[in-house]
Amino acid sequence: MRTVDAAGLSIGDDHPPRIMGVLNVSEESPYDPSVYDDPGEAAQYVDEELIDEGADIVDIGLESANKDLDVLGPDEELERLDTAIQTIESVSGDAVFSIETRYHEVADEALSRGFDMVNDICGFADPEMPRVCRDHDAAVSKMASPPNLERPGAIEDVDEIYDALAQNGFTDKTIVDPAFGGWSEAKTHADDRETFRRLREFRGYARPMLVSINRKSFLKTIAGRDTEGALPVSLAATSMAVERGAHVIRTHDVAETRDAALVGAEFARDRTRATGEITVEELDATAPAEAGRHADRLDATLTLEEAATRVYEFDGLSPTAVGRLRAAAAGTDATVAPAGDGGAALVVGSPAGLAALSAGVEGDDPLAVAASRLDGEVE
Repeated sequence: MRTVDAAGLSIGDDHPPRIMGVLNVSEESPYDPSVYDDPGEAAQYVDEELIDEGADIVDIGLESANKDLDVLGPDEELERLDTAIQTIESVSGDAVFSIETRYHEVADEALSRGFDMVNDICGFADPEMPRVCRDHDAAVSKMASPPNLERPGAIEDVDEIYDALAQNGFTDKTIVDPAFGGWSEAKTHADDRETFRRLREFRGYARPMLVSINRKSFLKTIAGRDTEGALPVSLAATSMAVERGAHVIRTHDVAETRDAALVGAEFARDRTRATGEITVEELDATAPAEAGRHADRLDATLTLEEAATRVYEFDGLSPTAVGRLRAAAAGTDATVAPAGDGGAALVVGSPAGLAALSAGVEGDDPLAVAASRLDGEVE
């Protein structure tokens, strides 16, 4: 899993879950408590309600992404950018400042004037956005979207979300966002719930993941709550999301969400061990589709008929070490899938099969020590 440096803030498996608080400087935004058009009042809100409550990142939106409203063009967003700039200049607390936009022109101006990262709600539908982020060495959150600047997040088939995240590639500092919420009339609460169930799958790109699930309808309708009463279900889902591998939680309820995220992190499994130059990581994958995403990333051939109960990634392997792993897997239910370019491999199987494989890797060298992690020591 890649670690992303967002203006000095490390985001990834080896770091605490990060909280992204929200400020909107657009009067049409739907959640009133976060909407301000006066820079002084906005800065006070950011200091007292976001940063002081535990926000690591402050995401500032210039327009509502509500599908029922007209989409602003880049010139109109730029007219609102001054309020956002004046706000961050007036904030006394320390945070990473993110600009929410779909346009590379707005991102370029914002990054040039004090913002640290970009939250691209159209997922590089603007093909110039990756270049701008690279030029500024800025982290960017990329939300799964079709190649249409007027339809952010409007992926209507859950099976298409993973591929949509790859639209126009990635930068070295890309964070993926599978896009929860009513971005399209055709997208249902059941679709969002299925996306949440498959959250681990979106770790297949080995990049940090952001989720924006705060008070979303797909959660509040489970418990029959309105937006005002939806905080408890949001917090329950936050803990689950972090345990399932999310790294950044976008929220209007910073203090409560921070606590829920820390609970999720406490019970997440420690999955990585290093032995010499060889590392072994238990991947957060339990279904064939989830394991398959990692195989695609490594250009490895992997065929699974049933659920993969354990999936490990070995890195730093020599060709001889790969051969030893494959030989040890013979006669077990474990599968070894070498990476296309060598040096890594996926090892998949049941706990019993993996234990048999680890026992079959003889010797006291780093490979044998690393293979011993397959018998259940990585918890």
